[in-house]
Amino acid sequence: MLKIVFIGTAEFGCPTLHALSESKLHTLVGVFTQPDRPAGRQQKLTSCPIKQLALKEHLKVFQPEDINQDSVIKQIKYLQPDVIVVAAYGQLLSKHILDLPQYGCLNLHASLLPKYRGASPIHAAILNREKATGVTIMWMDVGLDTGDILLSIKTSIKSDDTAQTVHDRMAALAPKALFNALDLLEGGKAPRIKQDPTQSSYAKKLKKEDGKIDWKKTREEIDAHIRAMTPWPTAYTWLPDGVDSRMLKIFSTIYSRRARGKPGEVLRVDKHGILVATGGTGGLLLREVQLEGKKRMLAAEFARGFNLTVGTILE
Repeated sequence: MLKIVFIGTAEFGCPTLHALSESKLHTLVGVFTQPDRPAGRQQKLTSCPIKQLALKEHLKVFQPEDINQDSVIKQIKYLQPDVIVVAAYGQLLSKHILDLPQYGCLNLHASLLPKYRGASPIHAAILNREKATGVTIMWMDVGLDTGDILLSIKTSIKSDDTAQTVHDRMAALAPKALFNALDLLEGGKAPRIKQDPTQSSYAKKLKKEDGKIDWKKTREEIDAHIRAMTPWPTAYTWLPDGVDSRMLKIFSTIYSRRARGKPGEVLRVDKHGILVATGGTGGLLLREVQLEGKKRMLAAEFARGFNLTVGTILE
């Protein structure tokens, strides 16, 4: 039976934390997560998903501002973990922490390393129209997702997948991957597979402006962009409204072969949606949209209420 410290912040780690909490095979001795942060329009102090789950399951929670402070390292050392498990935490761990547990530190990373190291691997995989991705259990070192690979579990990326659906599927896979890794660890059979640096790529942390659509790209590229940006930061375009422009978020589309016009030009508005020309061949039929300040709705319903006209250029 291994004594485990879990370190994480985001929703991605919740199924794994829950599985560790319920496990009869291992003991969860502590959970480290980020401090509560202001969130929403009212900037109300809010706990992250990992803290919320940990409190619900009556686990011991620590929320240091900087996990690499000497006092925090002493706290972790006092818990005497055999292994530290990290999932979407948001801070790099110092060598002092990495060297604490007997069996080292394991990271649950949401890509098939060495592809898509960094903060937004799921978005990057969809954006680049990969056919598959997966969860990698990695031996942590001081680099950013550069450690040796212990094991990986694959999942396919479907043509209608968004970052949210892939995230949820991979989060559900992560506990199985981790428990397989822990079994190998206890049995002394856990491999250390070096990452090939020539095959590595980096997925940067996304910003709101990364959601902007470039209508000069092909319909396939734009569709992938929309799905990769859903639910955040959300794909958007600028819709002319008199002398001003308003942000129009786009959530789902369908390919159209019969679309000829300038990139971003509205070619047809009917009960099926809003047909927009793209770069390359064909265009996209917008199905679900949201005008800034309004609710999400079917594109056809929005077009009627907004009185969107054919020939409008989305920017």
